[in-house]
Amino acid sequence: MIKTSDYDYYLPEELIAQTPLKNRSESRLMVLNRKNQTIEHKIFSNIVDLFDSNDVLVFNDTKVIPARIIGIKEETNAVIELLLLKDLGENCWETLAKPQRRVKIGSIISFGNGQLKARCIAKEDMGICRFELLYDGILVEILDRLGSMPLPPYIHEKLEDPSRYQTVYAKHPGSAAAPTAGLHFTNEILDKLKAKGVELIFITLHVGLGTFRPVEEDDLTNHVMHEEYYEISKEAAEALNRAKEAHKRIIAVGTTSTRTLESAYSNGFKECCASTKIFIYPGYKFKAIDAQITNFHLPKSTLIMLVSALAGREFILKAYEEAVKERYRFFSFGDAMLIE
Repeated sequence: MIKTSDYDYYLPEELIAQTPLKNRSESRLMVLNRKNQTIEHKIFSNIVDLFDSNDVLVFNDTKVIPARIIGIKEETNAVIELLLLKDLGENCWETLAKPQRRVKIGSIISFGNGQLKARCIAKEDMGICRFELLYDGILVEILDRLGSMPLPPYIHEKLEDPSRYQTVYAKHPGSAAAPTAGLHFTNEILDKLKAKGVELIFITLHVGLGTFRPVEEDDLTNHVMHEEYYEISKEAAEALNRAKEAHKRIIAVGTTSTRTLESAYSNGFKECCASTKIFIYPGYKFKAIDAQITNFHLPKSTLIMLVSALAGREFILKAYEEAVKERYRFFSFGDAMLIE
């Protein structure tokens, strides 16, 4: 039995970052060296000095949609909030509905005086409902008018600039949450990395329910991950294979990039569109990546388990303890970590 409680740690509430820094690259950067078991403290902009032409950085270029919409149930005028999690095709979406108990199969929720309507076609556990969306026009444009950024529940401050919950390279709409390790990068840093000969590769994973689900099992091996959709283009697959053949270091920017690469790798990479339910925790043998840039994650979350698989549980918990002592900022708008 692998205890979920083994991935708990003490975190003062005031260290949960509520707003992004004025300058993305001014976040702090903790550098963990797995081989030497050392911890260094830097500023994120220093990351350019840590890579060279033997390195490949892999980014998740998903784009967060304004997926949080609040409407009125037509039959009763009850206020219902939907969080759009996953596009199932043919205008059907998997959603988190609040309060789910007020939604019945067949219920119709109206948003923006009828600009968008949603008809419930299925109810599942943990607040999940499937809705058919009814609208005229382009959904992304309608959501831009009616929706808001789906910030995590631990963020209580209003986000003044919605672009700060997007990476500067966000391209493909579809996520219910940002791949937050990428939020620290600026176009200037990306240009400096390219000038040093570092190869930048972009893949896509649309972040969905897995980000929001806690591990509720005492034995973490009983936890079931939710599916998330990903794509790797032919060009990205070829570039990754060249990097492997040249024995270059592949650094995943974020846990979403890590999960995509580890899911897709099988004696090399191929162009693909697929879904992953991969759950990475200690004991997992990494096949695709050599290092990772990440943020500081919630206690007992699948994400702290993933980074523990890469760096070791005791080393990660030691690093988190030091981060608390040094007053690092935690979670989505918080500081960063490089695991070498």
